[in-house]
Amino acid sequence: MRVFSIIYRKELRGFLFNPLGWIVIAFVVLMHGVSLSTAIKVFSDSPNASSLVFFAFQTPIFWFSYLFVFPLLTMKLFADEQRHGTLETLMTAPVTTNQVVLAKYFAALSFYCIMWIPSWFQFQFYPWITKMPPAWNNGSIVGAYIILFLMGTFFVAIGCFASSLTSNSIVAAIVTLGLLVIHYFLGFVTTIWGENFVGASLFDAISSRQHVQDFTSGLLDTRVIVYYLSLTIFTVAMTFHALDYRRWRRWKNPCHFSCLIPQNLKTVLPLKKNHPSPSIDGVWVHCP
Repeated sequence: MRVFSIIYRKELRGFLFNPLGWIVIAFVVLMHGVSLSTAIKVFSDSPNASSLVFFAFQTPIFWFSYLFVFPLLTMKLFADEQRHGTLETLMTAPVTTNQVVLAKYFAALSFYCIMWIPSWFQFQFYPWITKMPPAWNNGSIVGAYIILFLMGTFFVAIGCFASSLTSNSIVAAIVTLGLLVIHYFLGFVTTIWGENFVGASLFDAISSRQHVQDFTSGLLDTRVIVYYLSLTIFTVAMTFHALDYRRWRRWKNPCHFSCLIPQNLKTVLPLKKNHPSPSIDGVWVHCP
């Protein structure tokens, strides 16, 4: 637990003390403000039975900004470590792959939750600015943040998995965005082709847009909770196996051992050519 805590705090500080983290927060606050303004305009044009929270989280601006956040948050988690060679050092330290994956995942998820705190204050400004009572009930705003958290758990896990597959953070961001866009547009299958085919109920069940509509209306569905948490566990497990595969593949490569030695020590340690593996007395393989 102590090792997990150390890695977790390091990663969270990396988000909080990195200009990119604050740029992401500013981007989310700005886009949510625009989305909220659009929802207020809908309310002013005509009366609506749905709450302001419902409309604020249904605008195209919200979905555009929401899906772009996750590649920015997760693209460097493992890809940058691999590119700079620090992942090898971390994986050869006395830590387990589980500790590394979970610490990085929960650090990204924690920053994601922090990122949505300003949006709550934006909703509280509505009664103060308009001098009117809140245009929502407690169930809708609580449901909105529950579904944001549930989707965030899964989408952050997707970003972690994509980042573990490559050493290029741009590639990781593109893969993450591609997977999220595919998942989002799967919810439109029944809208485009109707519901008169086998499996239509499945596409309705995995529709993120429908989940947000239900939860922002105050309808909490335990099936949705199980759906996102199950996919989160599965995706985090896939990330673990991807990193574990990289870890043991490097250990099977004899040249990997000598590459871990600092340059100033290579002249001190004796090297032996054509040795299949490091011997127990500290003789290392020569990598030409």
